[in-house]
Amino acid sequence: MGGDHAPRPEVEGAIHAARELGVKILLVGLVPEIKKELAKHSHRGLPIEIVPASEVITMEDSPSHAFRKKKDSSAHVATKLVRGGQADAVVSAGNTGAVMAVARFGLGTLSSVDRPALAAPFPTSRGGTAVLLDVGANVDSKPAHLVQFAVMGEIYYRAIFGTRRPGVALLSIGEEETKGNELTREAFSRLKASSLNFMGNVEGRDIFNGLVDVIVCDGFIGNIALKISEGVAQHIAAMLKESLQSTISSQVGYVLSRKAYKNFRKKIDYSEYGGAPLLGVKGVTVIGHGSSNPLAIKNAVRVATELVRGGVNERIEQELATIPVPVEA
Repeated sequence: MGGDHAPRPEVEGAIHAARELGVKILLVGLVPEIKKELAKHSHRGLPIEIVPASEVITMEDSPSHAFRKKKDSSAHVATKLVRGGQADAVVSAGNTGAVMAVARFGLGTLSSVDRPALAAPFPTSRGGTAVLLDVGANVDSKPAHLVQFAVMGEIYYRAIFGTRRPGVALLSIGEEETKGNELTREAFSRLKASSLNFMGNVEGRDIFNGLVDVIVCDGFIGNIALKISEGVAQHIAAMLKESLQSTISSQVGYVLSRKAYKNFRKKIDYSEYGGAPLLGVKGVTVIGHGSSNPLAIKNAVRVATELVRGGVNERIEQELATIPVPVEA
């Protein structure tokens, strides 16, 4: 119920997910509004059920207020369904901070995880995908947290993208080991000594070149990098569209350029990636963009399904348990 246009894209995306992915969907929220949207689509025979939730968390609600005061929101009810074993994953396009707070404290963190991390996929110039984490779950982190982020991101990458040994890097202001602040220098030493395929430091421009698969940073830096990237992508797409419209004269050239433009937009479209998983909590949680369209919702359900089927949480527990890295008091 919390997205910018909820529940229209959530319902339509859920129908596509149930039909194409073969998963059961529980639509949690205000029953009359959900029924109204369902009536607009053909969904007979699909495994879709409605679970009532009487309150709505808005984008203006603070995470603490949403967590403490709106106990019958769709985020709370969905989380309870996962905690009670009635669902395997939560997918939401609502208030990111509120969903993270409800998931973290409603589900709890895995025993070997100190801080959950939000992982965001980025398209690369080589045609693949890189994952950046944390992109907003933690404003302040310690070196041991970055090591945990690296392990969780590496496991997530293996499960979703099928790479047997992803390359892991640390986001810093230079490639040299001595570059960065105290946090990145200490994290570099620990990652270098780990069993991960650690490839050293990368700079912000390297997020998109495809040389590494998993890029680790604290949530403050990661969120800024994510928002700048979204803004640049939208700006370039707008300039490219304007340039094409003003320079193409022939019909054939227009058709070819329009196809190329569509392919470009598809590569940078966040809806193709669905959402960002909150790694490290008990039970899978995927958080989508507030302006998610039906395609983004369907793909967010796909990501959640792959995480559940890939046993990502169990693998995170197993692999973090083998790393003797104490978290500072």
